[in-house]
Order: sequence, then C-alpha cells, then structure tokens
Amino acid sequence: MSRPTFRRRDDSLIGQVVAANAVLVTLTLFAASLAAGLDISVAEQRWQFLVLALAIVLTLCVNLWMLQRRFAPLERLVDRVEAIDPAEPSTFAISDDPVDEIDRLSVAFQGLLSRIDDERRRSGKLVLRAQEQERRRIARDLHDEVNQALTAVLLRLEALAQDSAPEQREQVSELKVLTGQAMDELLRLARQLRPSALDDHGLAPAVEAQVRNFAERTGVEARIEVHGDPGYLDDETQTVVYRIAQEALSNVAQHAHPGRVDVELTAGDGGVELRVRDDGDGFDPRATREGGLGLAGMAERARLAGGVLDLRSTRGGGTELTLRVP
Repeated sequence: MSRPTFRRRDDSLIGQVVAANAVLVTLTLFAASLAAGLDISVAEQRWQFLVLALAIVLTLCVNLWMLQRRFAPLERLVDRVEAIDPAEPSTFAISDDPVDEIDRLSVAFQGLLSRIDDERRRSGKLVLRAQEQERRRIARDLHDEVNQALTAVLLRLEALAQDSAPEQREQVSELKVLTGQAMDELLRLARQLRPSALDDHGLAPAVEAQVRNFAERTGVEARIEVHGDPGYLDDETQTVVYRIAQEALSNVAQHAHPGRVDVELTAGDGGVELRVRDDGDGFDPRATREGGLGLAGMAERARLAGGVLDLRSTRGGGTELTLRVP
C-alpha cells in the first residue's frame, strides 16, 4: 500500500496568523487616521498618513519574519516525521529545538513510535507462533495420516503382486516404486515444514545440520562457525533464524553457483546474528525481483521478530546476507 501524499493547503496556520495580523493592523491604521482626523487631501497630513502606512507595512514584514522563525522548528519536525519508514524500526531522535512545545511534541512522538515498535514485535511473535503451529499441524497430518494411507496402499500392492499374473507383476512393481518415492517425498516435506532437529537439539545443531545437508546435496564446500550459545533465545526467534538460514542456503544452491559458502552464527547479550556468505555469481539487489529469491519473505519474517535483514551483493562478487535480531 502506497503512503498517502500530503497536499499543502492555502489555509496554513502561519498564513492565517499573518492574515489576521494584516486585518488588525489595517483596521488600526484606519482607526488611528479617523481618531487623529487626518485628511489625505491636505499635503502635510498626506505625508503623515504615508509614514504611518509604511510603519504598519514594516511591522507586518517583521511580524512575518518572526512567525517564520518561530514556525521553522515545527516544519523541521514535520519533515522528520514524514521521513520515517513505518516498515522499519524507529530511528526517530529528539532534537534540541529552542521551542518548548516542539520538544514536547518530539518526546510524545518518540514515545508513540516506541509503543508501536513494542506492539509490532509482540504481534509479530504471535504471527510467527501461529505460523509454526500450523506448520507443525500440517507436518503431523502428513506424517500420521497421509503417510499411513500410502503405507496401506503399499501393503495392498505387495499383496496384489503375489496374486497377479506374471505379466502384471512388473506393472505392480512399478506402482510400488512410485508409492515408495511418494512416501519419501512426503517425509522430506514434513521435515522441512517442521524440522525435528530444531525441536530436539536447538538452533545451533539444527543450522549445522542444514549446512551439512547443503554440502552433501550440492557438493559445494560449506563451513559453519558458532559463537556463543543461542539456546537462551525464545522459540520464535530461533525459528526465524533457522528459516532464514534455510531460505538463504536454498537461494545459494539455486542461483549463486558458488565454490564455497561460509555461515556464521553469533549469539550474545546483544542478540543473535546470522551471516551467510558465498563467492558465487552475485547480483544487483536493486534490479532483482524480490519474489524470485524470496527476499521479501525473509525481510518480513525478520521484521516480525523485531530484527533487521541486510543484503549486500555485486555481480561476480558473491553475496552476503546478515540477519540481526536484538
């Protein structure tokens, strides 16, 4: 959804103040002229009236200049607010403006953004938890129900093979092979939906298993380094790190054609950081369709966990993807 555009109105606050002052000063001029009995038909009084008018015009100019100076901090505050990206964590900082009301507005707005960030992190974790619960349910249904049904089909095929004529046994054997392949693919999908290593052993062993599977599947040299113990992280954060590592390695296997991949997982007091580097083909991130590499999905998953995803790549220079979750 595109951000709404702001159209300046003619009835701005400073314009209204200047217009009101102009009307008051003009009325004051005529009232003073009437009170002094000035007659513009008399040359001497005409000059007095002109001097009075010039003084009032000068007063209006000084008034406008002072109003612009006093409203300038408010304009700067509006510009800073408009520059904020609602999809990113708040970076709004309070400036030392000379106007007390502007300072109060800045403090209030920073507090509002802080509450929005807290609510976004809370609701993001709820979304991630719901997603993983649904994945776990689907994986369990695939394993317990669909896989059992395929097992029953396989048993029936074996019984059918014993009772079939010799010319039909070859076809039944082919069906048994296809059924076995379907069962293997089903179990693989179930493990991808909810990896047992993440539940049984934790984040670090699960990511290490991902890297080993990647190396065995692709033949690419892959190395992982783990610093610290990410076991203290909550389940949602561990799941986000694992999923992004999974998607990053999948992108490397499909698009990068690398000779080597380095994965680094660091956990400490400041949070967790995942870094995936490869020496492959690289690409221009600005010209890449986000849907093709799943970058938008990874960035959204990182935002839901309150983290930031950083991607750096150049054509022929490899790619480095970094996830930071506080």
